[in-house]
Amino acid sequence: MIFKHFFCCMLLLVLGTPKTVIAQDSISSHYLDSINKKLIQPPYLKAGDTVAIVAPSGILNHREKEINYAKELLKSWGLNVVMGEHVFSKSGHFAGTDDERAEDFQKALDNPNIKAIWAARGGYGTVRILDKLDYTTFKEYPKWIIGYSDITALHNQLNNEGIESIHALMATSLTDDLEEIKENVSTFKDAIFGMPLAYSIEGSKYNKTGTASGQLVGGNLTLLHSMLGSKTSIDTNGKILFFEEIGEYAYHIDRMLQSLKRAGYFENCKGLIVGSISKVRENTTPFGRTVEQIILDVVADYNFPVLFNFPAGHEDDNRALILGRTIELSVGYDISEVNFND
Repeated sequence: MIFKHFFCCMLLLVLGTPKTVIAQDSISSHYLDSINKKLIQPPYLKAGDTVAIVAPSGILNHREKEINYAKELLKSWGLNVVMGEHVFSKSGHFAGTDDERAEDFQKALDNPNIKAIWAARGGYGTVRILDKLDYTTFKEYPKWIIGYSDITALHNQLNNEGIESIHALMATSLTDDLEEIKENVSTFKDAIFGMPLAYSIEGSKYNKTGTASGQLVGGNLTLLHSMLGSKTSIDTNGKILFFEEIGEYAYHIDRMLQSLKRAGYFENCKGLIVGSISKVRENTTPFGRTVEQIILDVVADYNFPVLFNFPAGHEDDNRALILGRTIELSVGYDISEVNFND
């Protein structure tokens, strides 16, 4: 009887083993697919191509001048410009109703003659149209989607759809004196026309040194945080995460980063690039840590490089980044390098 019981236990153990191995292999395969999946790269622009300026987010009160500067800039590069029908519409906080903003964006997505869609501005509102968009035709005729801040919601969605996009200045970022933002404009032009992107960044004593290679993902921290738990939350496995922020309390920044950590954003992350953290608000009771210390505390358990002070975000210096593209990251105390692969 004892022998029979022992034999049955051994039989179950042996028969159960293949299922366990298969499950582990399946998880490993999914993990590797996530890391190695190459995203669709929209065609780079050339003279004669058309760019659509649309407003998927906030209202454009008294911003006609900046939009005209943007149109003139694109035309100076030999590009044609079309405007979304509702760019200057008004519906409370937004540039038109949700349906109007989604309609403009969808028309630009579906039009094969439009080679890039440039967000007029950010603010708030993009998340309200995400689930109204259909990328079926867009995938047949992929094009660059360009913007930052609130446009992070679209960058996340595009990443999950398997398409690269560009984190860069928006139409209302333009001024009459382009010399003030020449680096922004130059890298924006390089990104959309397919010129090499490579950055040498002044070091920081807070940098966590090291090297890494992986797809670049991310955007505005508040938007990354607000996407958690939704189908628009991004996968950071084997990737390099970038974020920037503006106008938040230090404890808000800590809370959002702790939420990303609890959601597993840093578990298999390959590296972290911290952009501009602008206009941090002062709380009545000081939080007691700098932004750099907050970030380093959150990622203290992980062994990946961290680059501070990358010039991208809500500052005058806002360099272009191709999200979804594999980059080579080298972080030092004196100089750091960020190179985008072809």
